[in-house]
Amino acid sequence: MADKNNAGSIAARARVIAEPLAAELGLSIWDLRFCKEGVDWFLRIWIDKPEGVSMDDCVAMSRAIDPILDEQDFIAQSYQLEVCSPGIERELTRGEHFLRYLGSEVQAHFLRPRDGLRDYVGALEAVNGNQITLRLPDETLLRFYKKETSSVRLTDRTEIEEQEESEED
Repeated sequence: MADKNNAGSIAARARVIAEPLAAELGLSIWDLRFCKEGVDWFLRIWIDKPEGVSMDDCVAMSRAIDPILDEQDFIAQSYQLEVCSPGIERELTRGEHFLRYLGSEVQAHFLRPRDGLRDYVGALEAVNGNQITLRLPDETLLRFYKKETSSVRLTDRTEIEEQEESEED
């Protein structure tokens, strides 16, 4: 049995269950986290599909995974299951996220200021392992490691540009 107190192990095990269920529903798992907020624990599953996620998709995924999680009973804590869309300003967390959005505009929020700033917006220029390169508006290249940031997110402009490209096709 998985370590019931290790959030990483719980998330990994839940992902193994969630991925084939999502595929059956025509979805993919964007991200999955088991985390504590205040006194409450949450198992959050962000789902995705090319044409966008609907409320019905979230409900279908929740209904598919909930009985399996109950049956396998590997989460000791009381928790809330949340299935949702990653949204327009989705956080990039995995290598495939960064590769998928090369060239897109992102905002990186740094844990510690760099040159006096914590937030930088630029085009995602390159990804090499955990090293990320942004092309800033002044054409400066900003290189950093993912662990230096609290988040790297798509901007809402990225979504607008994707919609315009799909309309042109």
